[in-house]
Amino acid sequence: MNIQITKPAIQWFKDELNLKGEGEYVRFFARYGGCGSIQSGFSLGITHETETPFSIGAKEEVEGLIFVIAEEDIWYFKGYDLKVKYSRRNEEIEFVYEEQN
Repeated sequence: MNIQITKPAIQWFKDELNLKGEGEYVRFFARYGGCGSIQSGFSLGITHETETPFSIGAKEEVEGLIFVIAEEDIWYFKGYDLKVKYSRRNEEIEFVYEEQN
């Protein structure tokens, strides 16, 4: 499973989560409820972490920030990669799920 973060989305994370970079983690996790498009009854949540007290299932490091998905949350993606982009129209990030090759 791959994680891809666009440059505008990286800036959004820095601004919204007050991230400085270098070694800070952004964790994507499956949460109950919300409007998820690939798992009925679940949606994707985000949180800022300073360490990883969990096994990493997927990881992408960009501009010193480390974007991770815990191994326990990989089930949520069931054959999809995650692309995170910024929507200028909505002024927020969007999650795009792309089928794995």
